Amino acid sequence: MSWTSAIEPSPATRTDPDRLRLSLFDGWRLEVAGRLAVMPVMAQRLIAYLALHGTTTRPHVAGTLWPAVDEERAAGNLRSTMWRIRKHRQHLISDHGGVLALCPEAEVDVTEFTTQARDIVIGRVNGDLATLLPHHRGELLPGWYEDWVVFERERLRQLRLHALDVAALSLAQRRRYAEALDLALTAVTSDPLRESAHRTVILIHLAEGNVHEAVRSYLAYSRLLEDELGVRPGADLHDLLTEAGVELPC
Repeated sequence: MSWTSAIEPSPATRTDPDRLRLSLFDGWRLEVAGRLAVMPVMAQRLIAYLALHGTTTRPHVAGTLWPAVDEERAAGNLRSTMWRIRKHRQHLISDHGGVLALCPEAEVDVTEFTTQARDIVIGRVNGDLATLLPHHRGELLPGWYEDWVVFERERLRQLRLHALDVAALSLAQRRRYAEALDLALTAVTSDPLRESAHRTVILIHLAEGNVHEAVRSYLAYSRLLEDELGVRPGADLHDLLTEAGVELPC
């Protein structure tokens, strides 16, 4: 199937003929001028790898994407895959001196998310924290199990959780408790055993004066840790409540 015949209308059609939009959360999706492009699996993997890793040498890409064959066969597979991509979209991938890169004009959802989340973590944000970070960011390339995908999936998950913690605490400092708690509980839902997320929830409850909710959250987390791991929360979490004048069971 050719690129042209595989293109179907996108729900959010754009008329810009040069616009490229690559989405990797919730599955691989490429839009060309606002229309969906269907591509072979290995072409998808090459484009995704370059989107996630930036400029990369030909041998490294070939060895990563075709690890089960020898170098010559892997290099041939890479040439064939690049030919298929360039046949239909000449400038999607650049090759300068054997160094490959996705064209800089391509919009990539992972790149946008990473920039936004890092800005939140370091406190460099221009905008409303409650809306900047999407609450329900999907999984990176679900169903892809290559090591390089699994590593990036976990890296992005951790970055999102840290950004949620920072954004929630920042909103709480501004007395926007409902929005802060919403973000904090989103982090708890994403990783129920993560102590820093529960700590953020408890801090927000205490800041709002909801001591009962803070204690209830602590006890629920304690039971969860005991049931799942056979351990108790860290001393710091316990001290949060005792410093607030709350007596907790031993």
